[in-house]
Amino acid sequence: MKGNMEDRAQRLALYIIENRTTVRAAAARFGISKSTVHKDLSERLPLFNRSLHLQVRQVLEENKAERHIRGGIATRRKYKGV
Repeated sequence: MKGNMEDRAQRLALYIIENRTTVRAAAARFGISKSTVHKDLSERLPLFNRSLHLQVRQVLEENKAERHIRGGIATRRKYKGV
């Protein structure tokens, strides 16, 4: 998904906001690295669309606050064999 970086950043942000998804899931969906997703959303997006940046940042902060819970669930599944 090379090409216009502004367009890519905007599409990534909309995907994350609409689906309430993680950076990892967005990276897999768009076929790019997590580092590229972070760079697009934290450095490029605020330069041309501040309101969209604030919305996506809110979703990412929620994900960050919940990740320890998802990690615990994954560990439980691993050791229970589910």
